[in-house]
Amino acid sequence: MKDICQSIKKKDHDPKIEGRSVYVDDYVTTADGRAILTGRLLHSKFARAKVLSVKLPALPEGYLWVDASDIPGDNNVNIVLDDTPVFSRDTVEYIGEPIGMLVGADKDEVERLLSQIEVEYEELEPVLDIRTADEYFFNYEFGHGDVEKAFAEADKVYEEEFLTGYQDQTYLEPQGMMAEPEEDGRMFVHGSLQCAYYVHGAVARAMGTGPEGVHILQDVTGGGFGGKEDFPSIIGCQVAVAAKKANAPVRCVFDRREDLEFTPKRHPSLCRYKVAVKDGRVTAVDADVRFNAGAYSTLSAVVLQRGIIAAPGVYDIPNVHVTGKAVKTNTNPCGAYRGFGAPQTFFAMEMMMSHIAQDLGEDSIEFKARHFAKQGDTTSTNGRYHFPVPLPAMLDEVDALSDLRRKHKEYAQPQTGRYRKGIGFSAIFHGAGFTGSGERDLIKATAKLRKYADGTVEVLASNGDIGQGVRTTFPKIVAHELNIPLERVYYDHPDTARVPDSGPTVASRSMMIVGELLRRAAIKLRDIWQEGVEQEVEEHYKEPDFMIPFYLDRFEGDAYPTYAWATSAVEQL
Repeated sequence: MKDICQSIKKKDHDPKIEGRSVYVDDYVTTADGRAILTGRLLHSKFARAKVLSVKLPALPEGYLWVDASDIPGDNNVNIVLDDTPVFSRDTVEYIGEPIGMLVGADKDEVERLLSQIEVEYEELEPVLDIRTADEYFFNYEFGHGDVEKAFAEADKVYEEEFLTGYQDQTYLEPQGMMAEPEEDGRMFVHGSLQCAYYVHGAVARAMGTGPEGVHILQDVTGGGFGGKEDFPSIIGCQVAVAAKKANAPVRCVFDRREDLEFTPKRHPSLCRYKVAVKDGRVTAVDADVRFNAGAYSTLSAVVLQRGIIAAPGVYDIPNVHVTGKAVKTNTNPCGAYRGFGAPQTFFAMEMMMSHIAQDLGEDSIEFKARHFAKQGDTTSTNGRYHFPVPLPAMLDEVDALSDLRRKHKEYAQPQTGRYRKGIGFSAIFHGAGFTGSGERDLIKATAKLRKYADGTVEVLASNGDIGQGVRTTFPKIVAHELNIPLERVYYDHPDTARVPDSGPTVASRSMMIVGELLRRAAIKLRDIWQEGVEQEVEEHYKEPDFMIPFYLDRFEGDAYPTYAWATSAVEQL
């Protein structure tokens, strides 16, 4: 493939458009012809309570109840702090927490029996408000410069707070996983997911086996947007435990209401900002960021890390102090969503800059542009923007497309009437890859290429296609470097029994990290290519030499090797 930028039809386009793609809810039987049992979860009705007893109705033959007592391994889902239970412990911590699963052959009968289960609770006082929550999972603080001096010398100091609420990913396909006991004793788990090896580690822990005791396959997945990063690990454990007890395949697929009610959302936030201005320029930012993690920690550590790193926005500010807490409440646990914590603080900082400009009598767009960071400037964590920062050119492009600057000045004039016009502008970045040294120290990605004797090449990696197109873009990279037709390179849905751990499908890392591994692997394969024989090459992640070492304990250094930049204008007509 000579022109890697050529727009082509995605490799999975036709089966999806024609309805031939098989999602987890589409299986009529397993591949070897076994019937699939339905599993449905019993969710807590209280935000915080002791579970005193669970009274089951008479269960017909072949129907069974599964709860924490059936877990052969550890009742902790392997996420970050590992505090999320597979099934509830002695207490439930939020409305919707899974107490157990009812399993049987007929879905309607399972639903009928589920509705007859009686749970005796002892209600406890819940914590529901982010403002009053005093228990936290994570607490960070960092900064650079002399913030106190900047505030003491400021011409004016601005203080404001900003609240953001929940957002749901609302992928087209709801959460769903399926587990199948295999003849060799392994547990096969597959379904709608982003991160096959995350599910692999979680299920192995819950089942009490080594890594060899389970394997995970990503089925065709109808969208994720972060919502299928950690949650499939929870359902995957639940169906695996149920399949082990039933000694039969078990599938659990959420209905839409269940998905909206009980799956992870974007973290609500409370951001308090204090900003110093001297001679018309922002000289210091002091930001206190609180994220509502919900009942369990899930991914809140890394979500909060991104949020507080982005707290000063895209601006060159010499003095910065940021604190951040992920607080515990008895609400639905929050998790990943596009942007991963940064949208909350970008919103706060963008609003802060607009309000300051308004008070100073300046146009907020020009005020923001004067503060844009540029290549070589210091990041919030005392790292460097090593590559060009194209924000000025991007602002000009947005202006050309929307007539932004003229309209912004025009709409700022007094308006009357019921309907009034407005146009807003914002600028953001997204740090590519895992925060800090996560790629080097935690993920340690590996990717492989396998060339078969007929000259076709298979990509072997664990990154899932969730609509973004890696089943097409990975082969494009490989075909381009090998200079062979794209049709001769393919990438199947990852199965942990066959592919190495190239890391999760998160953080915009698939193309930047794994795509580069595959590019290097393709060059290596090109150099040793032999016709008519099977060959395999692999590549491992190596941290770029230019990176300033990052220390998470003090948030210092290059949080990311590079950044994607974005500008936008939104007009209210």
